[in-house]
Amino acid sequence: MHSLFYVIFHPLKTLNLWLEDDPNASVVDVLYLFTMFAAFGIWLVFDRYQKAVNSAVPFRYPAPEAADPNWHSRVIPNANLRSHIQDPDLLPLQSGGGDDYITCFDPANNLHITSVFADDTPSIEAKIRRAKNAQIKWCETSFGERRRVMRSLLKWLVENQELCARVACRDTGKTLIDAAMGEILTTCSKLEWLINHGERALRTETRYSNLMLSYKKSQVIYEPKGVVSAIVSWNYPLHNAWSPIVASIFAGNAIVLKASEHVAWSTEWFVGAIHKCLEDLGYDADIIQTVCCWPEQAEALTRSPLIKHITFIGSEEVGRKVAIAATEHLTPVTLELGGKDPAIILPDTDLQKWASIWMRGIFQNAGQNCIGIERLIVHSEQYEELYDILTDRVGKLRFGSVLAPTREGYINTVDCGSMISNDRFSALEELIFEAQEEGASVDVGGKELLHTSLEGRSFFQATVVGDVKPNSRIAQIELFAPIALLIRYDDIDEAITIANGTRYGLGASVFGPHQDLCLEVAKELHCGMVSINDFGVFYLNQDLPFGGTKYSGYGRFGGPEGLRALTNPKAIVVDRWPSFVQTSIPIVLDYPIRSLARSWDFVSGLVALLYADSYRARFNGLLQLSKASRR
Repeated sequence: MHSLFYVIFHPLKTLNLWLEDDPNASVVDVLYLFTMFAAFGIWLVFDRYQKAVNSAVPFRYPAPEAADPNWHSRVIPNANLRSHIQDPDLLPLQSGGGDDYITCFDPANNLHITSVFADDTPSIEAKIRRAKNAQIKWCETSFGERRRVMRSLLKWLVENQELCARVACRDTGKTLIDAAMGEILTTCSKLEWLINHGERALRTETRYSNLMLSYKKSQVIYEPKGVVSAIVSWNYPLHNAWSPIVASIFAGNAIVLKASEHVAWSTEWFVGAIHKCLEDLGYDADIIQTVCCWPEQAEALTRSPLIKHITFIGSEEVGRKVAIAATEHLTPVTLELGGKDPAIILPDTDLQKWASIWMRGIFQNAGQNCIGIERLIVHSEQYEELYDILTDRVGKLRFGSVLAPTREGYINTVDCGSMISNDRFSALEELIFEAQEEGASVDVGGKELLHTSLEGRSFFQATVVGDVKPNSRIAQIELFAPIALLIRYDDIDEAITIANGTRYGLGASVFGPHQDLCLEVAKELHCGMVSINDFGVFYLNQDLPFGGTKYSGYGRFGGPEGLRALTNPKAIVVDRWPSFVQTSIPIVLDYPIRSLARSWDFVSGLVALLYADSYRARFNGLLQLSKASRR
């Protein structure tokens, strides 16, 4: 260590620039110091160049007026996506007579936001062609250039997180906290993973070979597919739009995003931010196209021969239609169709310790969460305690809108926002009533919530349903609502059977005092993802694949698996030493075959040499091979 410090610092101790009156002075000292300063200067220049080329580029994107909590607009009675039909005054002034539109409104208070043009088949086809033309140049960009786009987007999102959260709140009725956790955090995590690990997942790989091909080098390259599509749900408009977009363009593709008609306004604004980023960096924003249409026109996407991959997030019913339509051109599809995620609570679990996580897992985003906890499976000895804990806490939840300020100008603290619409309220109330008829208990909630100060009719009471039968309809159907179901079990095998007893298999959680036992239980669950003593954290780690089994769909997005699904893996085999060794056909195997017996002896000897299970057999194979080649 002393020598190391001496090597670094000794010129400073002996430095004599003029080499005068010092027997220890040497020209080496001067050269050493000069070299150190020169190297430091080169590093500074290189570092500045790297920052100039790769650092995030700030850009400005105007905020929509409707995101302001003090914004006012017309209240639509009984608002729905087709309200413009009953009230033509909701249409834009320049609307065409034959055009179709979608009414955008805040579901928490029925405020009219705008009415947007609904794409028809010709306009969708035109957008696909524009994306295809723009992708030709985009696919030539380097990973460094794409990373810079990701860095710029991440910088903008962090700096504008409250604005983005308010835009999501306005279009869906959710709370700012739900937007921050489900929209901002997850999207930042996705961007960070692409910046740090995206290239590693897509760079050319060298694969292992075998003895017979030891003179060859085998590689896999991941080529862009071209134009891909994502058809996404409404529950997280920012994340569900940005996540497939950033993954697709990082892989070198163009993308046509079909947003849910429920969040057409916010999706257009969120995607517009990416367009602005691309334009400011000098790229063609046409690599990202947004389609907003009614379901009847979606087949223009799913049956298009120009679409090379489809990611679908939504219901099982619609997912099946997408998969069937995609077979026309054998377009690969990734399906994420929701679930009925269980949380198994093992015996002797500290219920108070984990109650807050269960509350978040059930009621986040008003229960509209594909990996939300839909079933709490608890041991019979702890059932009563858990039921009391949940009913007490759920009864205190406050519903409202974070974009509805009081007369005094402040915003009331709310725990849950509205749902996206009230279309399913009758079905939810029927399921709860049916469960009660079968012996379930409901002491909190169970029906639509008529808010006292908001015009919106999309609030459903936070509900706890106890003593649910595992095979009842309410325990088998995805609710996607602020409803907690409690199911008893008597032994762990029964708990696993209950957890696996639905048609779904997306995610799950296991809670218990002993992590090893939790892990054993997790391995028995028929699903794609499991959290131990936690909820949904597998999605915050974007290095992990996301997806399910059974009727929750197939394929994965997220992680290397999801990113590579957006590419065409191409295997390439080249000569390792082309100047010395290359493949040639032995005379004994060359066409036309001269002797079948001799050719067979050669090939069978080669097989024995390469794959026999003993050295003796392999040596005999070598002798047979040599003999056949000399005959």
